[in-house]
Amino acid sequence: MATTLKANQRQNLKQSVTREIRLEGNVPSVVYGKDKEPITVAVNSIELLKTVRDEGKNAIISLDIEGKDTVDVMLHEYQVDPLRDELIHADFYIVNMSQEMDVEVPVHLEGEAIGSKDGGVVQQPLYELAVRAKPADIPEEILVDISELNIGDSIMVSDLKASRSYEITEDENTTIVSVTPPEEMPEEPDTENADAEPEVINEKSDEDENESEETNE
Repeated sequence: MATTLKANQRQNLKQSVTREIRLEGNVPSVVYGKDKEPITVAVNSIELLKTVRDEGKNAIISLDIEGKDTVDVMLHEYQVDPLRDELIHADFYIVNMSQEMDVEVPVHLEGEAIGSKDGGVVQQPLYELAVRAKPADIPEEILVDISELNIGDSIMVSDLKASRSYEITEDENTTIVSVTPPEEMPEEPDTENADAEPEVINEKSDEDENESEETNE
């Protein structure tokens, strides 16, 4: 079930007006889709963040646009002010609920690997998985159980169970998580002979110097 989010149309796109929209706690946004005319709108920043936090970034949002029909959209892209850590722009893509689409779904690990109890290090090189599904069937997340992994074990995309609701399009040879051996401690330097005088290569002895002087004479 889609989450409803209200949106107001933006007719005036001047920078001063856009700045005022942000000061009021709203996010200037654009709604677009295949064979659709783009619509400039503004949505409440807090409501948008709450929707993404609660439903996930691939959530289907029923966007109730002032003066227009409600449309089903997904949050496609957004921009954040790095200094204020505030949303400053968002793009919504109109989706067709009957057509499959390609998305990235977050991968989360669950359980504690057996190998980690023996000092192994759990490494997760893949945090998002490419899948294809109809909008209503897109999973919020994909859970991977690592509780049976020993040191040296790994889980690849090919190890995941098939699902009827979506198709995994990620390369099946991609590693999702592995448990590597603990790093070996560096060997202690040999300090037994640390105080001994270093050997000087080709150092001449006093006898050699005397013989050299006699020869020169």
